[in-house]
Amino acid sequence: MLDALLRPLKERWLAPAAHALGQRVAPMTVTFAGFVVGLAAAIATAYGLRDVGLGLWIANRVLDGFDGTLARVQGAQSDLGGYLDLLLDFVVYAAIPLGLVLDVPSLPRALAALALVGSFYINAASWMYLSAVLERRGHGARMRGELTSVTMPAGLIGGTETIVFYTLFFVWPAQLVALFAVMTALVLVTVVQRLAWAIRHLHA
Repeated sequence: MLDALLRPLKERWLAPAAHALGQRVAPMTVTFAGFVVGLAAAIATAYGLRDVGLGLWIANRVLDGFDGTLARVQGAQSDLGGYLDLLLDFVVYAAIPLGLVLDVPSLPRALAALALVGSFYINAASWMYLSAVLERRGHGARMRGELTSVTMPAGLIGGTETIVFYTLFFVWPAQLVALFAVMTALVLVTVVQRLAWAIRHLHA
């Protein structure tokens, strides 16, 4: 929901560092570094090092934002880079809840985490195919002037909201089941939003 507003701000904040780095580091190197850091956040959390996990999660999000900015500064944007960035993000999004459940295992936590990851699966189907249709119809990211590789139809839960919720998972573990449940519900609302949009706009 807030991505469209905050993405240009993120670009302005990170562009000076990208210009300073120049051509010395490939954007895909940053992508894989972010992925490793994200997995390390999940592993640290699973071993009870929740503060370490939180720091690594934030570092993962910074690197995830930086790789795209660096690619644009270098003129090195690629379809492969965008694809890998999205794929590895989804691995991290699944690993973090798993790490949180393994930290303090319980049936309610496990079921709530399962529901959350399941909602991500449904949400991915709700926007990825829709994005492909919009790209095919000539209404994709480039036509819309978006900074992402493919257009991402707006919804209640986007990247910014995911960062907020995942950060809350780390800092408010006593309410983890409730937080998982709330995010699951909001992700499913987002799915319904996109379904309603598709029904209105894709009938022809």
